[in-house]
Amino acid sequence: MSRKVKSIIDAGRVSLPTNIFLNFIFMVAVVVCLLPVVMVFMVSITDEQTLLRQGYTLFPEKFSLAAYEYIWQSGAAIFRAYGVSITVTLVGTLVSTMIMALFAYPISRPSFRYRKFFTWIVLITMLFSGGMVPWYVMYMRVLQIGDTIPVLIIPYLMNAWFVLILRTFFKASVPEELLEAARIDGAGEVRSFFSIALPLSMAGIATIALFMLMVYWNDWWLPTVFTTSTNLDTIQNLLRRILTNLQFIARNADFLGGRIRMADLPSETMRMAIAIVAIGPVVIAFPFFQRFFVKGLLIGAVKG
Repeated sequence: MSRKVKSIIDAGRVSLPTNIFLNFIFMVAVVVCLLPVVMVFMVSITDEQTLLRQGYTLFPEKFSLAAYEYIWQSGAAIFRAYGVSITVTLVGTLVSTMIMALFAYPISRPSFRYRKFFTWIVLITMLFSGGMVPWYVMYMRVLQIGDTIPVLIIPYLMNAWFVLILRTFFKASVPEELLEAARIDGAGEVRSFFSIALPLSMAGIATIALFMLMVYWNDWWLPTVFTTSTNLDTIQNLLRRILTNLQFIARNADFLGGRIRMADLPSETMRMAIAIVAIGPVVIAFPFFQRFFVKGLLIGAVKG
């Protein structure tokens, strides 16, 4: 190894005090990010009266699982709602990510003659909207898919902003020379897309897939608007209804013959328990996407 190369390597190394300082900063950042989640969990297992008396604390005097017991009373509905949410999230994430990738890939290639025209179509949908009424009429009257699983998936299949992000990923990750070489070897556009573009842009695809996973999993609006059957409740919509019913009981306790006291209802702890139940699967799924997520953001930032 030459002296010049060695000096460059040594210059790129971080000194021990700097390394310790940076690790300390990152540890503090991790604690700051995790503390709200820990607080939410501790409040969810706190006795309601203790919470009203002491307020929010990490070390309550008395613990209680009343909030989770209230949720568990809807056990069959909870499991059914989880099944609907998981189905909608998996199918919606896979299909929407593929559709947006198939749209973004052509408009990212300089050889595509109409790329500007279709890019403008995407931009126009970000600036103008048909409105709530035409949107509702389209799915309920024209397509007639109300009270079905597809109505929980189709409205989110296309996202103009994510299409533009994917276009940037394809531009940054797939060299035009590589595609030209594939064409010379006899590969068509479909094979070039699936054999070259997708593998090279997997970081961007995984990033958008993570975003879409959160969109579908956290959605309660579509089942509220387009469904009336409780069998199609997603976990978010079901938990929202449970919380709404609990708030109704708390506000009208005086009209129920005095048999219910507001202090006996886990209204505050219930909100936190609902948050814990709702975020569980997303927290489990995120580590599998993290490597691609960070790489995807760096590609878009450096080469966009």
